[in-house]
Amino acid sequence: MPATFINMALILLGGAAGLLFKNLISDRLMSILTHALGLCVLCIGISSAIGTQNMLCVIVCMVTGTVLGNAIGIERRLKGAGDFLRAKLIKGEGSSRFTEGFVNASLLFCVGAMAITGSIDAGLNHNYTTIVSKGVIDGVTSISFAATMGAGVMFSVIPLLIYQGGITLLAAWVGPYLPAPVVTEMTAVGGALIIAIAVNMLELGKEKIKVGNMLPAIFLPIACIPLANWLSTLFSSLF
Repeated sequence: MPATFINMALILLGGAAGLLFKNLISDRLMSILTHALGLCVLCIGISSAIGTQNMLCVIVCMVTGTVLGNAIGIERRLKGAGDFLRAKLIKGEGSSRFTEGFVNASLLFCVGAMAITGSIDAGLNHNYTTIVSKGVIDGVTSISFAATMGAGVMFSVIPLLIYQGGITLLAAWVGPYLPAPVVTEMTAVGGALIIAIAVNMLELGKEKIKVGNMLPAIFLPIACIPLANWLSTLFSSLF
């Protein structure tokens, strides 16, 4: 939870700065800052991914999770839910800039792979690096959002607390029941997803990676590790 509070504070600071200095912030500066933060996110993802003790597990989970996520259409459903809420809430409030800022910022800060992977890492490992780094990114983004859409952006910290804080508490509750190898590989898979986020931020591909469709991968080590151990025991007993 401390990391989520830091995330909230950075959004509030960024939003306040956006309101105060909205006439001094250029698109070019925001673009440069986004790329700089993308490099930092890349480093975080790599540091988590290389901690794996079972690269085969990471590969299997990434492939299987992506297939499952793509079949479910997670990215499409998240976008659809966001578009639905945006249309309903903004229309219902007479298309006010306050509501537009609140809805758009809430969706951007809450609905993302980094929020989920970071919250799980915070709950399981008490590692707040990802969430705090996300908070810095959110803070920079909130400067631009608040400058264009107003104070509603700052109120997005309320759904962020409920969503991100809830995942962190759930992971902390479940964490003690998970074997250490499972937690290690969940962290490594989460690192791979964060690398994908960094690639998107740095605009390295022709198309953005649909990281949302890969989210199931982070939970698959819970099944993959016990299954691999069972198969190993079975084959060793047979031969």
